[in-house]
Amino acid sequence: MLHRDGLMLVIDKPAGLPVHRGPKGGANLEASFDALRFGLPRPPVLAHRLDKDTSGCLVLGRHRKATASLGLLFKHGKIGKTYWTVVEGGPAEDEGSIDMPLGRLNAERGWWQKPDPEGQKAITNWKVMGRGAGLTWLAMEPVTGRTHQLRVHSAATGWPIVGDNIYGTGPRFGEPRLHLHSREIVVPISRNKEPIRVVAPAPPHMHERLRACGWNGD
Repeated sequence: MLHRDGLMLVIDKPAGLPVHRGPKGGANLEASFDALRFGLPRPPVLAHRLDKDTSGCLVLGRHRKATASLGLLFKHGKIGKTYWTVVEGGPAEDEGSIDMPLGRLNAERGWWQKPDPEGQKAITNWKVMGRGAGLTWLAMEPVTGRTHQLRVHSAATGWPIVGDNIYGTGPRFGEPRLHLHSREIVVPISRNKEPIRVVAPAPPHMHERLRACGWNGD
C-alpha cells in the first residue's frame, strides 16, 4: 500500500501478476481486493490498468463516486504518469517526444499493437535519467493512454524495453523480465487541494540494470 485516503488507494503492483482473472483462471490482483475495504461496505475497484508484467503505482477507487471521478481524470489525461524503463541501446538525445499513432496488430493477437498511420493518436515524452553499457534508463510520460504504448513506441524507435517478449528481444519465460515500472502518479482528486503524488520503489528485478545506468538506489 503506497497511499490510502477516503477516495482512493494506490498500491505497488508486483510484476508478473495480472490485474484481472484470465480465461484460464490463476492468481490475479482483483482476487485480493476484498481485503482492501478498510471498513467500507464494498471492495475497491480498478481506476485504470497495468499490463501483467508492468510493476508499480496502480490506482483503485474506494466507492462508486470516487471511481467515476478517477475514471474521468484518466480518460481526459488529467493524471500525471511517469514510468521508469531500461531500454536496449537508447536515444542519442537526452530528451524528446514520440508522436506515433498505434493500431491493433491483427484480430488474432487481441491487445497487441503496431505503428499505424491510420491508428489512434499516441504521444510519449521521454527523458534520459542515465546511461550504461548498451543500456539507457529513461523516464517516460505517456501523454495518451494507448494499450502497450510505451512498449511499442520504444521498440519502433529502435530501443526496445529490456525483457519485452512481445515487441523486443525478451525471452518468453525467465530473466530478464520486463523493465517497465509505473514510478510516479499524480492525481488531482480534489479541486481545493494539491494533487496527490505517489512514488513506487524500483522493483528488485530492475535494480541491476538501473545501477548499471547510474541509479543510486533511491
